[in-house]
Amino acid sequence: MNALDLSVEELDDLITLAEQIMKNPDKYSQCCNGKKLATCFYEPSTRTRLSFEAAMLNLGGRVLGFSSADSSSASKGESVADTIRVISSYADICAMRHPKEGAPLVASMYSSIPVINAGDGGHNHPTQTLTDLLTIKNLKGHFDHLKIGFCGDLKFGRTVHSLIDAMVRYPGVEFVLISPPELKIPDYLRKETLDDNDISYREVNDLDAVIGDLDILYMTRVQRERFFNEEDYIRLKDSFILDTEKMRLAKEDMLVLHPLPRVNEISTEVDNDPRAVYFKQAQYGVYIRMALILTLLEITVSS
Repeated sequence: MNALDLSVEELDDLITLAEQIMKNPDKYSQCCNGKKLATCFYEPSTRTRLSFEAAMLNLGGRVLGFSSADSSSASKGESVADTIRVISSYADICAMRHPKEGAPLVASMYSSIPVINAGDGGHNHPTQTLTDLLTIKNLKGHFDHLKIGFCGDLKFGRTVHSLIDAMVRYPGVEFVLISPPELKIPDYLRKETLDDNDISYREVNDLDAVIGDLDILYMTRVQRERFFNEEDYIRLKDSFILDTEKMRLAKEDMLVLHPLPRVNEISTEVDNDPRAVYFKQAQYGVYIRMALILTLLEITVSS
């Protein structure tokens, strides 16, 4: 499952279900009784893996899986296709994170159960995108006519790529892409997603100059694991840091989102600002994953 596999209407239905779960979690607490979620994580994760597990447990289901490739038969050379064939006989649904782009898609071709892409390399992170969409919808009330700034690592940041892909489908959305020249968005995203769809955007390298124009600021960390050269990482990692001084330049109702984990790109002094919603965003991730599991397992709850 990729976020862009869903139409705007299907996304709206998913977000509506998540909102219903938020309002009445007890109503959904036994919906997945007897069901099992397999979490197949070939690279480290805290929030994504645990939020999937929390989501399934909140629905009354159970969880099995592995948290790194070293603790699976991948360390012996087993293919993703063979792994998912086996997992399909153990579980009812699978969430997979993999360092190689397209691996969850390959798994879905050999699986007899739904496979959710929990992040594949520098490509996509669709369930984080669903989390971001639920956060925006709940706190802004709409998706259209928003000016969204993405700041930091826009080249390797899969959360950025996924959210841009999702948001271009809503009218009047504008993007401000704030990064060092070395970490600009990939050419394919600029051309195929932005240029070909005539989306309004600009690329800058000065956060102070544009923060006052933004409705949403989406911060990202410069990811050490995406760099081939340690010197490049050290040189760029402190390029853009959000602090209270910068926040004074922003609108009173601007939201600050971050997929986490944070390193030092947002000063801890910003955490007490009511516009900083990244920890609330992490909680929304559980609700949207609960809604996704219910939808893919075709479980409905009567009103």
